[in-house]
Amino acid sequence: MNHVISRATKFIDLGLIDYQQAWDRQTDLFNSILRTKSENRNRPAETQQATENFLLFCEHPHVYTLGKSGNENNLLISKENLHSIGASYYHINRGGDITYHGPGQLVVYPVIDLENFFTDIHQYMRLLEEAVIQTLHVFKIKSGRIAGLTGVWLDWEDEKTARKICAMGVKTSRWVTMHGLALNVNTDLSYFKQMVPCGIKDKAVTSLDKEFGHSVEMREIKMILREKLAHLFRMELID
Repeated sequence: MNHVISRATKFIDLGLIDYQQAWDRQTDLFNSILRTKSENRNRPAETQQATENFLLFCEHPHVYTLGKSGNENNLLISKENLHSIGASYYHINRGGDITYHGPGQLVVYPVIDLENFFTDIHQYMRLLEEAVIQTLHVFKIKSGRIAGLTGVWLDWEDEKTARKICAMGVKTSRWVTMHGLALNVNTDLSYFKQMVPCGIKDKAVTSLDKEFGHSVEMREIKMILREKLAHLFRMELID
């Protein structure tokens, strides 16, 4: 079957949105792309339809999410007491362990058909990281990767002072992606004390505002990260 390549990617800024609502939105888009791929199986080559791609940016109210193979013991507060800190909890269908989302954290959900770009999950993860690394470089912050661990880290070459600034966890099916990355911008880091971030006990978590000692303009971060993602994936962004 010939695949009709389309790098056109619809950019949607969902703003501050409830986690369940964003998850439902992702799921609808994800299933729509899969449906098009299924229908293409029964179409002659000349009538194949291009699959759509979406890049969603948002922030969430305080919430903890656990990946499908994660350990619930990495949530250090009881589910019954989550309401006392204004947080909710979801066991979801991405990879990875536990993570936190909250106001001041930029969450990025690419819901794309990788067959429009490349078919390599490892490359996909590394390019998501690279987009964040390049974005931080604009702000004169050096960041990198730690072998065997996903995400983006500061002081990544020093085991004692390495600290995570961006977490990642994705789901893919037939080369279609959902979930993504979470970059700590002006994030209340106290919420990370209620969990073992990503199941890693010996590494700290940080944010841009903590590193700078003052808050950072979220709109500027969004603009730069969007540009880096589009460039690295060669997306044709549509607002």
